[in-house]
Amino acid sequence: MSETTTPIDAEALFNRTIAPEGSDRLDEAKLTAWMETHVEGFVGPLTQSKFAGGQSNPTYRIDAPSGSYVLRRKPFGPLLPSAHAVDREYKAIAGLYPTGFPVARPFGLCTDDSVLGAWFYVMGMVNGRTIWDGSLPGSTPDQRRAIYNEMIDTLAALHNVDVEKAGLSEFGKPGNYFGRQVDRWTKQYRLSETETMDSMEKLINWLPATLPEQTRTSVVHGDYRIDNMIFAKDDAKVLAVLDWELSTLGDPLADFTYVAMAWVTDNGGRSGVADLDRKALGIPELDEMVERYCAATNRDSLPDMNWYFAYNFFRLAGIMQGIKKRVIDGTANSAQAKDMSDRVQPLADRAWAFAVAAGAE
Repeated sequence: MSETTTPIDAEALFNRTIAPEGSDRLDEAKLTAWMETHVEGFVGPLTQSKFAGGQSNPTYRIDAPSGSYVLRRKPFGPLLPSAHAVDREYKAIAGLYPTGFPVARPFGLCTDDSVLGAWFYVMGMVNGRTIWDGSLPGSTPDQRRAIYNEMIDTLAALHNVDVEKAGLSEFGKPGNYFGRQVDRWTKQYRLSETETMDSMEKLINWLPATLPEQTRTSVVHGDYRIDNMIFAKDDAKVLAVLDWELSTLGDPLADFTYVAMAWVTDNGGRSGVADLDRKALGIPELDEMVERYCAATNRDSLPDMNWYFAYNFFRLAGIMQGIKKRVIDGTANSAQAKDMSDRVQPLADRAWAFAVAAGAE
């Protein structure tokens, strides 16, 4: 959800597959043996290709006579504690899939490093379209409105999931979500810190002293935005929500205010809509999205969002700082890593501007 000054063809980049080389190439014999044992209905032999984009967990397309699959693994090399949690991703989709919530079918999780050298999981391949540009080029105003409404309706459905029935009651601690998250991202930032940033220092002091009250607990996706979904090719239906690495039990307002950042972020070829002619394009205004979400989750209203925007931009700055450190250490996963690492300071400054709007001095 970060701003960028250099538009890129993100859909082509992230959906394109390449032949993995060197250490990126998976041991096909070991993977075949594992899938024969753990993936229901699997029939080999298999072939592999790697999705070109992505910053978090390297992602592969696996093709076999029995069908196509997606494999997500942890990166190789030293990692920050709790980062790249493919086991959390898998637990989330394994819990949600039986409820009917749109996720890819989970097939198996491997925590044995001797198989591929890192933890990984396998899920079904979902065929559809990924939307990277919030302006939805080529769509009609009615189509855009339908897609934005579906995005909010799907988020509300997630927050309405019965965590007990989904087997996710132990997926996280039920209270003090923002307190725990601010502490977590502060620690992650400190572990990857490469220079002192005044905005980050002020946020690290201000955020934990001004935590909002948590009134509800639900499954929280943690990175809910339009490009983490697969839509049907010919209508607005969400077929699968992707990238559950940051999911947990927590305050559902974390997800809603995160997706709401699109309305305060310029487009730049990505998910922001702040500088677009939303009325002409058919993109709903943020207050319409708030009203729709509240109706679907039985709320009267939402609190002022400036604190939440400050927190979300702070968290993004922390994530980008982790990428920056990996660039320096030589373990970053993508050619886009350097560009992303340059965004830390602007994100921190934007976070502090929202903190000031929320009353910080």
